[in-house]
Amino acid sequence: MKTDILAFGAHPDDVELGCGGTIAKLISEGKTCVIIDLTRGELGTRGTDEIRHKEATESAKILGVSARENLGMKDGFLVNSEAYQLEIVKMIRKYRPEIVLANAIDDRHPDHAKAAKLVSDACFLAGLRKIETIVDGENQEVWRPKQIFHYIQWKDIKPEFVIDISEHLNKKLEACMAFKTQFYDPKSTEPETPITSKDFYESLTYRAQDLGRLSGVIYAEGFTTEKLIAMKNFDGIVL
Repeated sequence: MKTDILAFGAHPDDVELGCGGTIAKLISEGKTCVIIDLTRGELGTRGTDEIRHKEATESAKILGVSARENLGMKDGFLVNSEAYQLEIVKMIRKYRPEIVLANAIDDRHPDHAKAAKLVSDACFLAGLRKIETIVDGENQEVWRPKQIFHYIQWKDIKPEFVIDISEHLNKKLEACMAFKTQFYDPKSTEPETPITSKDFYESLTYRAQDLGRLSGVIYAEGFTTEKLIAMKNFDGIVL
């Protein structure tokens, strides 16, 4: 299965929070996208991993992604190990993306930065012919994505470029709120966390609005990149 975008998240909901608007935009333009969750988010204060799975499935339907998989790695204890790298290599070779989206390079949750490096390393390894992987009894062909972009999460990292999501913010919010147990719910009797507050929910809009203000659009999502982006011309730039 060949896909345009392969989006990785350390936990279910990372992708929606960090780049849900971008994914919604790209899919509306005819691109294909697959989400890979590294863990089940089983250490989350609210809900259970079974509930998170149902929420992730619903969110994927809202965004319209082609597929969503969970690698079942250990929440809270991600390590950049050979075993974990090879599992991600298999996903890269399976879906053969041109672009990989991954967690923030630095963030409040330690799993996020670990996932960023883990995915980045796996993208390189996926292109090495002497690393053999087998899925469903068949040897996989090598594949290396052309670009790796890291979305921005809790910390206020300065983006190296932004994507205009002005027409897709509502879809992003809908996809995020599919994770009903994780975010703001004034009727919930479960313990409060930093991401269950009303302020956090509102930040999804005002942070996108601020990036939009700085870039000349209404709403935007920011990314950092691992290598320079070569542009053929100035088409598509908001002036």
